Amino acid sequence: MTGAVYLASLLAALTGMLLLDRRFGLFFWRDARSASIVTVVGLLFFLSWDAAGIAGGIFLRGDAAIATGIVLAPELPLEEPVFLLFLVVCTMVVYTGSARIIGALRARRPTGGATGGAE
Repeated sequence: MTGAVYLASLLAALTGMLLLDRRFGLFFWRDARSASIVTVVGLLFFLSWDAAGIAGGIFLRGDAAIATGIVLAPELPLEEPVFLLFLVVCTMVVYTGSARIIGALRARRPTGGATGGAE
């Protein structure tokens, strides 16, 4: 097996999230400008978090056979920003999808007023 298995898996998962997003119009296909801002801010936040962890000696790259071995900075493999991008997109797709489902369930709930509810 090649060293790009993890990166390919991350890209496949990200593609799947974006296809779900497109199908149901949840995040980028609902408001591309806002989604882009949220994604960039989230990615920068997590990269800053990683940088702080690396500087503090908490986060170490390790030696994974499934990784590419390409390092963008000390202890920051190529796969890390791709994973963080997936994390942000996945979170927002799940959040917006959950909000839509909860809204639909609430809309279907009987109110009890004129429909014969007890008072």
